[in-house]
Amino acid sequence: MNVHLTVKGEPKAQKRHRSGSRNGKSYTYDPSSSDKADFLVLMHNSAPKSPLQGPISLLCKFHCTRPKAHFKTGKNAGQLKPTAPIWCQTRPDIDNYLKFIMDCANKILFNDDSQVVKVEMSKTYSISPRVEIYLEELDNIG
Repeated sequence: MNVHLTVKGEPKAQKRHRSGSRNGKSYTYDPSSSDKADFLVLMHNSAPKSPLQGPISLLCKFHCTRPKAHFKTGKNAGQLKPTAPIWCQTRPDIDNYLKFIMDCANKILFNDDSQVVKVEMSKTYSISPRVEIYLEELDNIG
């Protein structure tokens, strides 16, 4: 089975869990929880009816917003400069984007992220920020 979904909006990175103590009791919390809730709502619209079961190949394309410096000004405002890069080399790191997707996709796109046995990803600039997710259920014989 193959699944493709596009989630519009700026790609989000997994933030590190935080811990603290209050009144002598320690606690931990996930600072990405509200971002994950928003992403899940968008992802549910195009998610499969049931999670994939077998080994999975995952392709993620992260399309980040272009900064203003990539565009011309004056009468040519809105046009890309010929020197504008394609690849996004700024923070957050691409692996943190992937961690966010894997956490959100658990129980929705697949039962557990341990099913993902192959990953390919890219991080580029785009005028329309989004995340494209391609899943392919692989044969487990052979």
